[in-house]
Amino acid sequence: MTSGTRGLPDLSSDLVIDVRNVSKRFGGLTAVNNCSLSVQRGSITGLIGPNGAGKSTLFNMVAGTIAPDSGQVIFDGQDVTGWQPHQLFRIGMLRTFQIAHEFSQMTALENLMMVPGDQPGEHLSSTWFRPRLVRSREVEVRKKALDVIDFLKLGHVRNELAGNLSGGQKKLLELGRTMMVDAKVVLLDEVAAGVNKTLLNDLASNIERMNRELDYTFFVIEHDMDLIGRLCDPVIVMAQGEKIAEGPMADIRANPAIVEAYFGTPVEAV
Repeated sequence: MTSGTRGLPDLSSDLVIDVRNVSKRFGGLTAVNNCSLSVQRGSITGLIGPNGAGKSTLFNMVAGTIAPDSGQVIFDGQDVTGWQPHQLFRIGMLRTFQIAHEFSQMTALENLMMVPGDQPGEHLSSTWFRPRLVRSREVEVRKKALDVIDFLKLGHVRNELAGNLSGGQKKLLELGRTMMVDAKVVLLDEVAAGVNKTLLNDLASNIERMNRELDYTFFVIEHDMDLIGRLCDPVIVMAQGEKIAEGPMADIRANPAIVEAYFGTPVEAV
């Protein structure tokens, strides 16, 4: 069994993300055209396509960065069309970015401890009148952060300022932030960008472990086809704003229509 295949039945209740006939236009350009796709609970689902295919626009509509002009985005059975990223965060949809967004003047450990919301220490009155509660919650959050650091094998940089970490370490830290809350799905945006091969292998291994050992669901947009092939099953292909194929990476690579969509090569010449 591959890391992205959980053997789940094909039932609507097992869809953590269900995108229904969404469209998005920018002026006279239709970036996404009546597109539907879904992400199965427990999967690592990849989204690929040539430049201009509309995959980033679709990804951003799922993540709440932009709202669709029409259609619906269903998350864990709830219509979240047009919801903002912070609203999606509260119900378990988290996103990483192509360029890691760290608090550069805080340590790696402190970056993780910042993630859980509604901590008592955020309120001045609690620090005055409920110091034991504040301290208890801080100890709890710190323990979880240390567990995450240990899981990701970042112990050697836990007290290093996040701004001093390498690109790959920042990506690992960003992945760790998704582990600090009860994420139902993690959207990975160009996780390989700016990461050397050694750390990329570590990053991929941790994604596989989170999927296999912790039952994380991932939705991945990525240009590195080797990484997609390693992690993802199924792989969804977009071209000209529409979904054109879905299946295992081996089938995707062997499909002449997809080769044509990527490279402009006539099918007869493939």
